[in-house]
Amino acid sequence: MRESLLAGAGHGSLAPVLRQVAEGVLIHQSEFCQSNAVIVHGRAGVLLIDPGVHGYEMACLANDLSDSGQTVVAGFSTHPHWDHLLWHARLGAAPRYGTARCAATARDQLSDGLDSRRLGIPEQVPLDLLGLITGLPGQMAQIPWDGPQVRIIEHQAHAPGHAALWIEERGVLIGGDMISDVLIPLLDLNDTADPIENYLAGLRLLEGVAGDVDVFIPGHGSIGGADQIHARIDQDRAYVHTLRDAHVTRDPRVGPAATYDWVAGVHAGQLQRLAERTERNGTHG
Repeated sequence: MRESLLAGAGHGSLAPVLRQVAEGVLIHQSEFCQSNAVIVHGRAGVLLIDPGVHGYEMACLANDLSDSGQTVVAGFSTHPHWDHLLWHARLGAAPRYGTARCAATARDQLSDGLDSRRLGIPEQVPLDLLGLITGLPGQMAQIPWDGPQVRIIEHQAHAPGHAALWIEERGVLIGGDMISDVLIPLLDLNDTADPIENYLAGLRLLEGVAGDVDVFIPGHGSIGGADQIHARIDQDRAYVHTLRDAHVTRDPRVGPAATYDWVAGVHAGQLQRLAERTERNGTHG
């Protein structure tokens, strides 16, 4: 579902602008679904997380880094959905990582080719370097690079091997596709035993570091601060509870003031698939 629901996000022609959000941490936001790429400065170059969507945006990002004398020394994909597995040749040939389960899922998904039209991938997206990531061993708790320690918080909410990243010395939490102010929680409903509990467990892991967060960066949407992180987690949890209990949602990300009107259809689809699972299995999973 996630692979196709972003087709209506649109595109434009403005170059990305790097914006510092914490010491040594910058972002640029794509015009595609407000996707956030994250740049972390290290001693010999930068770590680039979920680098972007449109080719022209990633090329401009490469230019911005080059103009500032920076090179990419490592990349990381937070999860195995196509918009987080992208790369551009001008970003260089640095090693690109993900969790072991993320990398394995990406390989499986790409093994039979990619139907970009079915997935709703815009024409401006370069796919030649899609998904070329190395899975990090499960016991590896940090990204291997010469820079601030970036802790991997792996969980199974949203996608197999999904990772949030915690840069403790900068007080920065990179949330992946969670804690967004424009997208509702999108459950992994593909052959998972208990997608509701998976998501709630992921939120609990984020909550475990939330008290030390100064800045958080969702995969899509607005950056937030210490005064907003708990509210974002609570909002996601309340939405998941609504799905679990099949109640009417009052979540503003779905209602008439929603940033993207197609999110209402996604919400309806999740309700329907969960209801079918409940009827089939006799559980909310």
